[in-house]
Amino acid sequence: MATAAAREAFDRHDWQAVVDTLDHDRSGLDTDDLALLGEAAWWLGDSPMSMEVSEKIFQQLRATGAEQQAADRALRLSLAWYTRGDLQVGAAWQARAHRLLSGLPRSALHGYLLYLDAAGDLDLTGDPAPAASAADEVSRLAEEFHDPALGCFALALRGMAAVRGGETSSGFADLDEAMLPVLAGQVDPLWSGDIYCTVIHLCDDLADLGRMRAWTDALARWATPLSQTFMFTGVTRIHELQLIAAEGDWDAVERELGDQSANLVGAHGWLAGEGYYTLGEVRRLRGDAAGARAAFAQARALAHDAQPGSAMLLRDEGDRDGAMNQLRVALADQNRLTRARMLLPAVELGLAAGEPAYAEALARELAETAAWYGTPGLQARADRAGAALLLARGEPAAAVPLLERSARVYREQRYRHASAIVHEQLAAAHHGLGDADRAEADEATAVAIYTRLGAAPDLARLRRHTRPGGLTEREVEVLRLVATGSSNQQVATALTISGKTVSRHLANIFTKIEVSSRTAAAAWARQHGL
Repeated sequence: MATAAAREAFDRHDWQAVVDTLDHDRSGLDTDDLALLGEAAWWLGDSPMSMEVSEKIFQQLRATGAEQQAADRALRLSLAWYTRGDLQVGAAWQARAHRLLSGLPRSALHGYLLYLDAAGDLDLTGDPAPAASAADEVSRLAEEFHDPALGCFALALRGMAAVRGGETSSGFADLDEAMLPVLAGQVDPLWSGDIYCTVIHLCDDLADLGRMRAWTDALARWATPLSQTFMFTGVTRIHELQLIAAEGDWDAVERELGDQSANLVGAHGWLAGEGYYTLGEVRRLRGDAAGARAAFAQARALAHDAQPGSAMLLRDEGDRDGAMNQLRVALADQNRLTRARMLLPAVELGLAAGEPAYAEALARELAETAAWYGTPGLQARADRAGAALLLARGEPAAAVPLLERSARVYREQRYRHASAIVHEQLAAAHHGLGDADRAEADEATAVAIYTRLGAAPDLARLRRHTRPGGLTEREVEVLRLVATGSSNQQVATALTISGKTVSRHLANIFTKIEVSSRTAAAAWARQHGL
């Protein structure tokens, strides 16, 4: 019989053979055979087919009065629709599960529903108290019904609530422990994959690239052996590409991320949106405004807010007021943690728009958020915001230690573009302090990173401020004094450097501007406004 062949194919994980055997005539399939077909389609990454079959299973279960099994199917459909990115349909299936379970005796399924309720509420509001309370009840249900998956859910809820409550280290200890039943194969892959993605997204919100790498590696170790067509194999690659974007291999991001995101549309919509947003940011930073705008539009079509990238694209194009308005609207719709990714750009825009009081308020909020969660990435953002305020107020000495601390964090996190920005800010601070040599070194570092990345707008901005002839700031100072008729010794005294150093600078100057005498160098300086 065809169904016997399908079961044999299912047992050997030949998912395509299951679909080929059973999908020609679904009308004759009973609930068990439909379950085989739906799960095989899910393993093949065909979520739309899997969900369509699951809905047919639900209808058959309701028709036969199998209420508990129908509630289980409604819960799975709710999670599948949420993952797909359709929150309204997911909420409708969750409400069906509520109605069914309200009339049934207490069971493990009540714990699954409570986990889904609490995790969704935590993501929406950021309030840890209800999730912590729900974790205790889910834990009791796990013990009562000897369900290791519920034990995993309880630890995951407790961990996420602790992180949101500012207890980041203890929260991640619970999250690490939550994955032990997953690794032991005691948790359904549908629920396991959701937990992995939720925690990786949390790491991203915390700007904690170290933890994000560790969890992405763990997701890869879990997902890759299961099936190359498994949806979470594609999910893993998008998370890897998010990290690759931070590390600076933007060519790889451009090659892969669009296709990887497109493959997840209809299966894992919110992550597909994240993928398109990351692609848009890389394109924006490379100066591809049209490509960035297209990627941001694709992200928004998948319910991603595409911020702060969309606002910064407007800023890049000269519409500073429009950018500021976009960020004001976006900030109003976020909780404490998700606001953190927009605060630094809003501080910079506020300063550029002549709104120092607004910028200072946002910088204080970012500093408080960074202190609350205690992650290095958030602290680096807060330090950069504080340094921007100090530089705007003409206090470069106070800005330098904040920027140096940020630079250390970004080196450790391998966050290349952010490192370049900090070095550019350090160059400005050292110029303000009159330390031309250190300013030159920081600017050279920024230029080198921007060049490797292909960050054309950043390079163009720096070139607008570059001194003529490719001279360094110190070389300009030497040339100006020489042009007034100063001797090498007089230059050395004025700049507090040795005569030997003056000679070396002059040799470099002559080479760069292609002259062979002090008189010709002085004439060149006058011609170029020095």
